[in-house]
Amino acid sequence: MHCDAFESGRCASCARIREPLDAQVARKQADAAQRLAAFGPIHWHAPVRSREAGFRNKAKMVVAGSVDQPTLGILDASGHGVDLTDCPLYPAAISGIFPALAAFIRQARIAPYDVPGRHGELKYLLVTVAEHSGELMLRFVLRSQESIARIRKHLPALRAALPGLRVVSANLQPEHKAVLEGEREILLTDEAALTMRLNDLPIHLRPQSFFQTNTDVAAALYRQARDWVAALDPPALWDLYCGVGGFALHCADGRREVTGIELSEEAIASACRSRDELGLAGVRFQAGDAAAFARAAIRLPPLVIVNPPRRGIGSALCQRLRESEARWIIYSSCNVESLARDLADLADFRVRQARLFDMFPHTDHFEVACLLERHAAQNPTGSGGA
Repeated sequence: MHCDAFESGRCASCARIREPLDAQVARKQADAAQRLAAFGPIHWHAPVRSREAGFRNKAKMVVAGSVDQPTLGILDASGHGVDLTDCPLYPAAISGIFPALAAFIRQARIAPYDVPGRHGELKYLLVTVAEHSGELMLRFVLRSQESIARIRKHLPALRAALPGLRVVSANLQPEHKAVLEGEREILLTDEAALTMRLNDLPIHLRPQSFFQTNTDVAAALYRQARDWVAALDPPALWDLYCGVGGFALHCADGRREVTGIELSEEAIASACRSRDELGLAGVRFQAGDAAAFARAAIRLPPLVIVNPPRRGIGSALCQRLRESEARWIIYSSCNVESLARDLADLADFRVRQARLFDMFPHTDHFEVACLLERHAAQNPTGSGGA
């Protein structure tokens, strides 16, 4: 795929962009199969491909330059702004609002943060789009509260210019270090969550909630997990590191007991809202550490879904799963290296099925979902289920 930013040297993020998309996926599939071969035998489903362009549902734009001439994009090696508003990975619903955001910075007189000089206020603009509706969430990442009054004052004009803008907030990140956002979030609109629809289910994203950057591929990932669960039909399951509840909500059927655990209370509030709207019985969400929750439990359900951050689930949770009654694990991973490490630690289980999801085209990164089953000889229940 051609990209002016890549060809001109403005951006090198998509290192594989000159490679045909089919070749990218084939290379990733071969990589995943090679790294996980020792944990099978594995039946690999056909990989899920992404659109080549316009697939991102969010933009993280570094704001630099000056109040009168802000740049939205990234920083170069010297810490100065590089404009990336023409990035082909953004759909029109996102790229089309960049001129209005630059105009708002000028109107509200919000000084971009100057990294070399360590002065200014506005560090990032974080934009998320709900593709089914075109509605938007906008977050200002600021060094302090200095500009919030002006943002509030001029926000009605911005919302008039962008009718789809539903959620606006300010995140305070006062430290001079490479941390995207801080802990404090100030909501600037009455609406607190952006509603996405995945496979006809409402997923509510609050400002600090995590969600995959590729909506179509994420929807396919949840469908795969739902299909595996439907085939196994366990009476109960856990969704550990559940985020806003994507796996749990897809796998609930009104009779199955489903428990979702996530550290973020904000994400749990979003998951509970979706559950209540859907009227799902037997679904419980709880804020807490997933590994600690599993270690404290007297008994685990027959099936456990884990969707950890890049570091993986770690040895303590692996040990608890090995020693538990669980017969199956569905492991969704964005880092095949930590996945392989955890699979080695889950020696009582074997990977039976797997599928690659090309969540991040034009890079070497990908998502992979695995269905693990306990060895029959290693099943603590002796019967293969609970």
